[in-house]
Amino acid sequence: MKSREPFRKIFFTGTLLVATLLQASAAPESPTESRALWCTLATRLADPVLTALSQRRLKATMPIESAPRVKDRPDYTHLEALGRLLAGLAPWLELPADATPEGTERARLAALARSAIDAATDPASPDFLNFSKGRQPLVDAAFLAQAMLRAPNELWKKLDPRVQQNVIAALKSSRPIPAGENNWKLFATTVEIFLHRAGAGRDDARLFEGITKHAAWYVGDGMYGDGPDFHWDYYNAFVIQPMLVEALDVVGEETPELKTFSDKSRERLTRFAAIQERLIAPDGTYPVIGRSVAYRCGAFQGLALAALRHALPADVSPAQTCVALTAVIRRTLEAPGTFDAAGWLRIGVSGSQPGLGETYISTGSLYLCSVAFPPLGLPASDPFWSAPAAKTTWEKIWSGEDLPVDHALKSPR
Repeated sequence: MKSREPFRKIFFTGTLLVATLLQASAAPESPTESRALWCTLATRLADPVLTALSQRRLKATMPIESAPRVKDRPDYTHLEALGRLLAGLAPWLELPADATPEGTERARLAALARSAIDAATDPASPDFLNFSKGRQPLVDAAFLAQAMLRAPNELWKKLDPRVQQNVIAALKSSRPIPAGENNWKLFATTVEIFLHRAGAGRDDARLFEGITKHAAWYVGDGMYGDGPDFHWDYYNAFVIQPMLVEALDVVGEETPELKTFSDKSRERLTRFAAIQERLIAPDGTYPVIGRSVAYRCGAFQGLALAALRHALPADVSPAQTCVALTAVIRRTLEAPGTFDAAGWLRIGVSGSQPGLGETYISTGSLYLCSVAFPPLGLPASDPFWSAPAAKTTWEKIWSGEDLPVDHALKSPR
């Protein structure tokens, strides 16, 4: 008779794994500890980029990790780092000043960000960044524009008029870049939305094409195609849902058709947030599917933005959203090897995994992970931060709790 010992080992190992997952948030950080953790990680992301660029030494000091034999990333990676970093941290930087340690740190980073924007857009700066050569600059001009839309006081109105004019010129220089037949349409849209809000004029053809195309590319249940086809990846979070909803915040009242689509887009973001919350396991892992996975926790910008906008589903509380996002942020940013010795991000999802980077991925690209951080723009008194930690949907179901069934979004195309 064969020994049952191997079976017992497998059984108890599996039981231990399940117990570990279920207990991952059984004793989570307090709301105060969670917010402090987010602030610490946000600062860790920001300091190398903003300090170097504010000193006009980003090109001289930032390492450029990319796929072997890819030679063009130095043309683009520095603007990627700035635009993507600020797109995620802008709501936090926009919070009113206060005398708390967090408020002091926030004000320091906001001042560095303004100096960095100056250095990036000043034609006389050694760190004057590329907004027009090749196609990639359209992407990161848009992320910078998105950041300034999200922090209009700290990242736009407080800029010197000279810097504002340089920013406008830099963004307008991206206009000749064609937007591909995919999520790139929204990059052109976002640049034009910012120029419109800044009183610098707008190109309606570029602005509205991204909106009308995505209205046609909706595939159902809160999801858009990346172009005419649907892709199982996280581009609904990285780009599509956030840039679409925020563009419609600005122009969604201009016609009855836009108003209808604006309402639908908000409803779809809420449904997408419900899906995203269910993807996060208690240990912060999630399905690593599709391209651009090296953007790490940025894959959950849809959920993060819904939390910031108080647009979460009725059955997903702010507290459980905080638990889920904290877990995924920790899993992707605290893994050993995520940062190099000088504090710069390295390619990977959980640590250094250069094989997970496509040919368009480089050091600057990786700072799109910051778009998991918009809820820092909620004050500490908001329930997202102040309510006691709550079980996520994953935990509730897999611990045996009885919940209502999930339903697809039934809104018409």
